[in-house]
Amino acid sequence: MSKNPPDSHRAGVTVIDNADRQRFEGWVDGSLRGFIVYQSSPGGLELLHTVVKRGFEGRGIGSQLAAAALDEVRARGITVVPTCSFIVDFIEQHPEYQDLVAVPVPEKNHGKGEEPIG
Repeated sequence: MSKNPPDSHRAGVTVIDNADRQRFEGWVDGSLRGFIVYQSSPGGLELLHTVVKRGFEGRGIGSQLAAAALDEVRARGITVVPTCSFIVDFIEQHPEYQDLVAVPVPEKNHGKGEEPIG
C-alpha cells in the first residue's frame, strides 16, 4: 500500500491522502486515529464518511481531518460533494469552504449508519 507524503500537520495530527484506500487519514504519534472516505466525482471528490477511533472522539481529530481534506480539494482546484453529515456540518460552521461545494449541501443524515472504528 503506497501512501502520499503528509499533506498537513495540525496540532499533533498528521493528515495524509491515502489514494490507494480512497481516504484522508489522521495519524497521531504513528497511529491511525481517524479517516474520511472519499470517491471521485465529476470535477472533484465526494466525501462519504468520517470515522474517528473510539476513545479519540471530541479531541478535534475529525475537524482537523475535514479542514485538511478541504484544503487539499482547494489546492487541487477541484470541488467537493459532501454527503457525510459531519462534513456537511463542518462546512456550515466554516463558510470559508462553501465555495468548494459542487452542489447544494444535501439534507443531513446526522450520523445514521456511521460508527467509530474500534
